[in-house]
Amino acid sequence: MTSTLEPLLSSAGLRPTHPVEAIDEFGTKRDMRVAGEFPLTIKVDDREVVTLMTLGTYPELLALGYLRNQRLVESVYDIKSIKVDWDRETAFVETHAGEGIIDWENKLSKRTVTTGCGQGTVFSCTLDKIYENPLPKAFIRQSTLYGLLSNIAKFNEIYKQAGAVHGCALCEDTNIEIFVEDVGRHNAADTIAGQMWMDGTSGEGKIFYTTGRLTSEIVMKVAHMGIPILLSRSGITYMGLELAQDLRVTMIARAKGRHFLVYNGSDTVEYDQVPERRAAVANRQVAVG
Repeated sequence: MTSTLEPLLSSAGLRPTHPVEAIDEFGTKRDMRVAGEFPLTIKVDDREVVTLMTLGTYPELLALGYLRNQRLVESVYDIKSIKVDWDRETAFVETHAGEGIIDWENKLSKRTVTTGCGQGTVFSCTLDKIYENPLPKAFIRQSTLYGLLSNIAKFNEIYKQAGAVHGCALCEDTNIEIFVEDVGRHNAADTIAGQMWMDGTSGEGKIFYTTGRLTSEIVMKVAHMGIPILLSRSGITYMGLELAQDLRVTMIARAKGRHFLVYNGSDTVEYDQVPERRAAVANRQVAVG
């Protein structure tokens, strides 16, 4: 049974940081803030799927995006509601059919623990469907890349207060459309996926930015979201690169200031704002350091 109504979501977001005291190197007491970290178990029609460690700011969207990116639920309209109960540390997902995930045993039969912060999980059905919809080629100007990196620096508010989090963003041209921080970059990515699913937003022509490393898990998530360009200030893994090559994801990493490295899809980058080599080398040394 498929509905035409969007799922009803509770609004149980937690504050992202919490006040604590710390003693600095001078022995002086300082008032600080630290990032939250809470377990959230996702249950679909009362059957447990996974437990995630999360900041807890957008738990409903996180649950929704997780189910989407793992390809455990095919349509947002299959979901009737998501209610988060922090006393029980659970996101209760109710489907219209009331029968949980279709082909449950087969989809959840194999799990791969990934290198995601806090250890992510990829189910066999995610891997099976990753090659079904190859991404169309998308192009990006070097000047656009620089503009985006400049704009993204205005975000990361939780990181600036407390550290210990990763940030992810859905971008178009130099505009940041959605920005999410969480204790794991895969959680932030899933939260963005949940918002895109609720809004019916296509990933075509978009750019996905993350502060974290580009692993196979992140490549899979952006591919499921239909986003063709992946950008990070951090590095990459070899499996992430191989998957990006297979799925035609443009992979740009070590991006900071005027420096970046295109690991895949260099033919999709228009070099329209090449910096002077001396300045570029100096900037590269700062980025590496």
